[in-house]
Amino acid sequence: MSEHSWFIIAIVIYMAVMLGIGYWSYTQTKKYDEYMLGGRGLGPVVAALSAGASDMSGWLLMGLPGALFVAGFSELWIAIGLLIGCWANWKWIAPRLRSYTEVARNSITVPSFIENRLHDTSHVLRITSAVVILVFFTFYVSSGMVSGGKYFESTFGGDYLTGMLIVAAITVAYTFVGGFLAVSYTDAVQGLIMFASLIIVPVMAVIALDNPMDIFGWQTTNDYGPYTGGEGNPNYFNMISGVSIAAIIGNMAWGLGYFGQPHIIVRFMAMRKPADAVAGRRIGIFWMLLCIVGALFTAMIGTVFFAQNPNIDVTDTKAYETVFLDMGRILFHPLIAGLVLTAVLAAIMSTISSQLLVTSSALIEDLYMITVKRQPRQKNLMWLSRLSVLLVAVVAGVLAVNPSDSILGLVGFAWAGFGSAFGPIVIAALFWKRLNTPGAIAGMIAGAVVSFAWGQSALSSTMYEIVPGFLANVVFMVAVSLMTKAPAPHITEQFDKASRLSREKGMLTPEMLA
Repeated sequence: MSEHSWFIIAIVIYMAVMLGIGYWSYTQTKKYDEYMLGGRGLGPVVAALSAGASDMSGWLLMGLPGALFVAGFSELWIAIGLLIGCWANWKWIAPRLRSYTEVARNSITVPSFIENRLHDTSHVLRITSAVVILVFFTFYVSSGMVSGGKYFESTFGGDYLTGMLIVAAITVAYTFVGGFLAVSYTDAVQGLIMFASLIIVPVMAVIALDNPMDIFGWQTTNDYGPYTGGEGNPNYFNMISGVSIAAIIGNMAWGLGYFGQPHIIVRFMAMRKPADAVAGRRIGIFWMLLCIVGALFTAMIGTVFFAQNPNIDVTDTKAYETVFLDMGRILFHPLIAGLVLTAVLAAIMSTISSQLLVTSSALIEDLYMITVKRQPRQKNLMWLSRLSVLLVAVVAGVLAVNPSDSILGLVGFAWAGFGSAFGPIVIAALFWKRLNTPGAIAGMIAGAVVSFAWGQSALSSTMYEIVPGFLANVVFMVAVSLMTKAPAPHITEQFDKASRLSREKGMLTPEMLA
């Protein structure tokens, strides 16, 4: 049997499992809020793994190993910043957001929470938030589809467009059918696949080397990948050589993005109780740390693995984002390799599905629902949400047909947009009683505009756009809030109540929320 046939068998098994979870989720989903938030019933394991899988995407297995392969340890600043940001997100945002979203009229989306938290009757905040989600998530979903196309190119030597369409079709199918439960449980399974593969591939690759200790010095004196001048990359293990302070700050600032990523923090809103954030944080950080270590060693070992074996090559000779894929394909029996390589497919699909659902909620819950005079039937809302998933997927697919940027570039642009627009607002909404509607509107618009403009300008090569975007949001949010009317007493009382409930160990009962 040919290699491609084994790969197809492995991927068919994986796709069948994903569709099976989607169907099971469909049988468990009867109401609109269950389709969008799973009835707030996620346990800490599923919440942590699904948040991690939807967060990391193809960047973890393709973008990060590729960047580390080319540039070396100077790219680790991003991973360090992400680890710190992820820990802080689980530590401080998760428990408060879980309690506050239920206190604030049982909000099921980030835009609806911000509106209900500030009691904004004009809907300006909600509309602005939804527009930001639509704009930046379209690019984010597109980056996942680009990853899917590259996956099929490397794995099957096939057509980029065909691969991109297959990945998009399967992901849309289970998201369309099963909603939030399907997305969360498939993400949890995909997170486990990613974790296992990032451990297995580098371990097997280093065993295959004649001298495993070469991985700690070969790169600095020998040519590999893009280095052909006879000197290799002397600064491979140097985290600061050739890297400006602005670049280090910009890379570390990726961690700021966590506070404003709707597809991640929606997992906090769906947890069973605020106290689950403690276990969720421990599981999530352990998973993320080992995955990043696996990606790092994949890149380190890859530099030696391919250089010492001239008969094999990295498929992607521009960004080298297929290092993990190529090593997995070469090292294992085709069936095992196919199962290992589904880790990349898992990473891609987990992120796309989460983002599609959040974008659908922005269209229906945050734009459509505020325009209708009569509450639509639950069944109609669910079908409208499903159609929105299809619409967003089509637009993102069109953008992904001819990708003009690397996976890391597309992800970085969208990540900065969300972090700049929502991050400071979410933090302030949970911890600053004085925040008001004008301040939130001013901050959100300033953050989104500055991030977008900076990212499209030459300045983006000097400093990652999330830094000026985040700062612009904070300055405008604080200044305008202080210059305008303070929140009414009933708003601050609700703030105190949500803060108190975030420390509850058990489930939040109707009596507590009343």
